[in-house]
This record gives sequence, C-alpha cells and structure tokens, in this order.
Amino acid sequence: MPYRSNEDLPARVRHNLPPHARSIYREVFNHSFASHVGDLRQEEIARRAAWAAVKRSYLKLGGQWVPKRQNA
Repeated sequence: MPYRSNEDLPARVRHNLPPHARSIYREVFNHSFASHVGDLRQEEIARRAAWAAVKRSYLKLGGQWVPKRQNA
C-alpha cells in the first residue's frame, strides 16, 4: 500500500533512517508500487526498489545511516 507521509512508513524505516532518507524511501516505494499494479510481488518489488534508492544516497556505518559523500 502506498504511504501518504513519512509517519505512515513501517517502524523499521521510521526508526532507522534519517528524514531525507525516509522521503527517498517513500517516494520510490510509492512510484514503484503504482508501476507494478497487478503483479503478485507488487509490494516486495516496491520495497526492494525503495531500499536500493536509499542505498544509492546513504551508507550504514555501525548502526547509523549517513549520507554518502558526493564528489566535489
């Protein structure tokens, strides 16, 4: 199911990701979910796409998600 706000995200996402990463997760999840209507794995695909998007911009160090450094 799509998420209307970051507060609606699963607890695992809300409690572990920083605010910007939560927004990335929500936006990608919702887009992917809408793109895979009718697929039996719709939610799984959306969840995987959302985590992949977060991992493109954030890195987990220890127990914290931190932004990846951008090349200047």
